[in-house]
Amino acid sequence: MDFGAGFITERIRTSGAEINLVHGGNGPPLLLLHGYPQTHVMWHRVAPDLARDFHVICPDLRGYGDSSRPPTDDSHSAYSKRAMAQDMVEVMTHLGYQQFSVAGHDRGARVAHRMALDHPQRVARACVMDIAPTLHMFRHTDQNFATGYYHWFFLIQPGGLPEHMIGADPDYFLMEKLRRWSGPDAHFDPDAVAEYRRCFRDPGVIHASCEDYRAAATIDLDHDAHDRNRRIECPLLVLWGSKGFVNRTYDVLAVWRGYADRVEGRILDCGHFLPEESPAEVIAELRRFCTS
Repeated sequence: MDFGAGFITERIRTSGAEINLVHGGNGPPLLLLHGYPQTHVMWHRVAPDLARDFHVICPDLRGYGDSSRPPTDDSHSAYSKRAMAQDMVEVMTHLGYQQFSVAGHDRGARVAHRMALDHPQRVARACVMDIAPTLHMFRHTDQNFATGYYHWFFLIQPGGLPEHMIGADPDYFLMEKLRRWSGPDAHFDPDAVAEYRRCFRDPGVIHASCEDYRAAATIDLDHDAHDRNRRIECPLLVLWGSKGFVNRTYDVLAVWRGYADRVEGRILDCGHFLPEESPAEVIAELRRFCTS
């Protein structure tokens, strides 16, 4: 999907993967990380406007979109948020940036959280969209959480079970996610949806995305528990949707203040997919936060 004049597509090899991305604009670097089950295309309503003031970099996380899908093993370490964060740091080094701002949605927000812990000297500012910390969510699991986030427990099942079931009708599964998590008035661009479908139909992407969730329930939890007494040092912006599960379940700012030193944030009038449902507000918040 074309982001418009000034954006170019590039493929960058990191120590563990090959990352597909688009980037464009002039100004301070701003890295935008997508969530599940999407690709970098989810930023199509946000990136062109922000490119007036920033060099905007929109990659596909490893395993997603047109990035490579590294082989995995029983440790799931190839899809740990630590490995994904390392990819992004190496991408930014390749582009000439030692320090940058990062904003992530959904899975990308979890990568941003880990990046801020593992590479505090590299992350100037971080924004997380519509999540609570992974460790907090697992430690506070109850029937409400297991029902609302059933996919967390489905996707981690072993033996190829979720891959087989999703692979039987990937379009249905993807569209069910977009419908279930978005607000009632959400409208997704047909070209963006076509791109999500193209990528998600690939059995390798389905498997890699399951590995992402398996990592979240195993090695990521080990990393998070080990680092529980460490805090995000850089300024942190938290945005979340009024019509989403996160808003119904958590005192979002209070939770994040247990994980970071300098936290601010606000609720937006939308569902889970903030950059596509409330792009003007996301643009305004990122522009303000990353230039303040």
